[in-house]
Amino acid sequence: MPTVGQGVREIRIRDAAGAFRIIYIAKFADAVYVLHCFQKKTEKTSKADLELASKRYRDLLKELRL
Repeated sequence: MPTVGQGVREIRIRDAAGAFRIIYIAKFADAVYVLHCFQKKTEKTSKADLELASKRYRDLLKELRL
């Protein structure tokens, strides 16, 4: 998901309860960081969900000093 940040990926899950998304980054050696997960209510991922994941990505880079 380059709209969120470099190296960010997404897992899409669909089951009887609905559609779900997990936005994560796994390019660092020590951990996989989940930036955001949510249930999809519409076809398009909301701007608020993308902005929250982007903010968490930027905060993670600051914390890791990258």
